[in-house]
Amino acid sequence: MSEEITGQGPPPSWKRARQRGFGASPYMADETAELPRLGDEGGYTAEELSAARADWSDFPTVRTGRPSTRQTSPAPPRPGARQPTATPTDPEGAAAFTGHPLPETHSEGASATAPIPAPSLEERDWHRNIRHLEHRLLGAERTLTYREMAQRMGVSTRSARRLWRALGFPNLEEDVKAFTEADAEALAQMVDLVREGHLNQETAISLTRSVGQMTDRMVVWQIEALVEDKIANQELSDAEARSQVVEALPELIDPLQQLMSYAWRRQLSAALQRLTVRVESGLASVSRGRDGSEPDAPLPLARAVGFADLVSYTSLSRQMSERTLAHMVQRFESRCAEIISIGGGRLVKTVGDEVLYNAETPEAGAEIALALAETIAADDVLPEARVSVVWGRVLSRMGDIYGPTVNLAARLTSLADPGTILVDSTTAARLEENPDYMLVPQPPRIVRGFGEVALSMLLRARGSSIALDNS
Repeated sequence: MSEEITGQGPPPSWKRARQRGFGASPYMADETAELPRLGDEGGYTAEELSAARADWSDFPTVRTGRPSTRQTSPAPPRPGARQPTATPTDPEGAAAFTGHPLPETHSEGASATAPIPAPSLEERDWHRNIRHLEHRLLGAERTLTYREMAQRMGVSTRSARRLWRALGFPNLEEDVKAFTEADAEALAQMVDLVREGHLNQETAISLTRSVGQMTDRMVVWQIEALVEDKIANQELSDAEARSQVVEALPELIDPLQQLMSYAWRRQLSAALQRLTVRVESGLASVSRGRDGSEPDAPLPLARAVGFADLVSYTSLSRQMSERTLAHMVQRFESRCAEIISIGGGRLVKTVGDEVLYNAETPEAGAEIALALAETIAADDVLPEARVSVVWGRVLSRMGDIYGPTVNLAARLTSLADPGTILVDSTTAARLEENPDYMLVPQPPRIVRGFGEVALSMLLRARGSSIALDNS
């Protein structure tokens, strides 16, 4: 085990953080996210950024030039906050909040930059609300640098940085106090799993990355959904909608967090069922009609892999307004997700106009493919779709699936006519055994990477499509 990760063991400081009630949070903005530039001359120093973290509402508003003469009411002190002390050179006591003296001012005739106006009371209230929301999300103040966080975790600064990047956050300057005790505690959990021998270093990084990537996408999705709701139902501008979403977030944090935690456990339970109960029967099923010489033979999982691709998406997107395009993409993704879920499949990923799914039997994959083609064709908002499904073996890694079966399904999608479903000969042979499906042979096609492939068009012979909830 690498000493870089295991180190000498963490000091008890992060454990004391747990006793104080600090909890880890999936949210973390970058170190300058809520610090808008107040002027055009130069950037803030690390000390100023760190000071601003202590109380952004009292961040000095005059960095260069003459002092601002704009009058503002002082912000009410926070409980337990250090109060300012007036001095002859600092009558307002601002330096007591920031930890560094106010910048020197220049005389009227000096060549100084223009004064930077102080924020209004409304802006101060907004920044204070953001600060309180951030404190609730992070569970503690940002008091640690990279080195200090690494010391809490008992690892090198390099290891702490690797874990931080794995969560999906950018590198920060070494001397910026951007981390909390809760950050150190959360990352130390992964370090402990390595020290105790449950994980190796690379697996710990991979698991951390899985959490970072999924929560990042989830948070962006949730915020944009809330913004779109405000725009559509309250006829607000984008800026107004985002402002109201921020104001509404305090009431949504706990319910969303509880749902996320429960959904993770439920999804893990479903994954265990797929892993332990069905894997043996799936591999036995996929071996029928195969001699072991197929390109995907060494791969472990038997899956039906399907793609659905909207026709003429690129040209249509150039002609649509932002809102119309967003509505079309959201409708496509939501309808596909519903069909795949009801059909017993798993939505692997969506990329704009394309969706990739898998299912545990060729019949389930075929039912999902037919429902996708039929539902999209009947939808006035969506263009037609090209669909494919291929039964074979895949490798599952990092939430995605890989292998020749996936590549072949993707190639067949590009060959399908709008509104149709293509399958290869192996999949067709399996589905022909079921009277619910009709396989119509198509002329062989040269498929890149596979040579000549015998194709069939999949149609429904009898029965009904997957029933959707249209309420």
